[in-house]
Amino acid sequence: MRLQIGNVSLDNPLVLAPMAGVTDLPFRLLCKEQGVGLICMEMVSAKAIQFHNKNTFKLLEIDPRENPVSLQLFGSDGDIISEVAKSIEERPFDILDLNMGCPVPKVVNNGEGSALMKDPKRVGDIVRKTARAIQKPVTVKIRRGFNEDCVNAVEIAKIVEDAGAAAIAVHGRTREQYYSGHADWDIIRQVKEAVSIPVIGNGDVDSGRSAARLMRETGCDGVMIGRACRGNPWIFAQAAHYLETGAELPKPSREAVKEMMLRHARLQLEVKGDYTGIREMRKHIAWYTSGFPHSAKLRGHVNEIESFEDLEEVLEAWM
Repeated sequence: MRLQIGNVSLDNPLVLAPMAGVTDLPFRLLCKEQGVGLICMEMVSAKAIQFHNKNTFKLLEIDPRENPVSLQLFGSDGDIISEVAKSIEERPFDILDLNMGCPVPKVVNNGEGSALMKDPKRVGDIVRKTARAIQKPVTVKIRRGFNEDCVNAVEIAKIVEDAGAAAIAVHGRTREQYYSGHADWDIIRQVKEAVSIPVIGNGDVDSGRSAARLMRETGCDGVMIGRACRGNPWIFAQAAHYLETGAELPKPSREAVKEMMLRHARLQLEVKGDYTGIREMRKHIAWYTSGFPHSAKLRGHVNEIESFEDLEEVLEAWM
């Protein structure tokens, strides 16, 4: 099951959602090994790139093993976003995604992320200018709407298609919902019926079975997986296998989870240095071990680790 976005061909319709503080380079490599069709990077501020912010440029680093890769920008000014897109087009990403779905207050209060769904005219302007500025496919990520009084994903999707976007991802929740309650898959179906560009469904997919159900019930072309992949890069191999065969792969063993945590930690230290790398692993280990016996006790120990050797010791005791 391939998916075509503009001139980019994906081996399968599974997409790693862009998540700040999660989809960094080390984690993306692990998801790629598990067979994800398209990798989305952490969202990056167009203004921060324009001002040559040093930390922001670290977020733009791509490993050759990752492609195809989608780089995601956020902002609210079509001129700035399109100029920045043009200035970074030579970087080795395949698709440029525009974030119009982030619910975080500091982003929304700036009129960026999901706040843009309240301004359809601006949405069209941003997409049109960006799609004209670069040769690479431009895609857009939106939500069901801003709140229950503004459920306008279908309207926005039509605007986005008309402005030159190559695909659209739809999260079935409003901004007001954040990640609570259930995702409304019916809005994804409505968007799919309203546009002819590929539609990627997002929300409440936590297995191959639910990925297949989302595609069946909505007709969407691709499935974006977000929170369910934290501490679980295997979900992409499991979902790809299920979509291909209709059969479920077994869950990874405790030993496999331990080995993945250690590999993840080595990559973190390699990319981010010992101090930052080991501290950033703490949240990942909480996700990897969630649901295992004695995981709460393990998390207590993990919050005190200072080195890779400490981590090895703690995980050996956990086994």
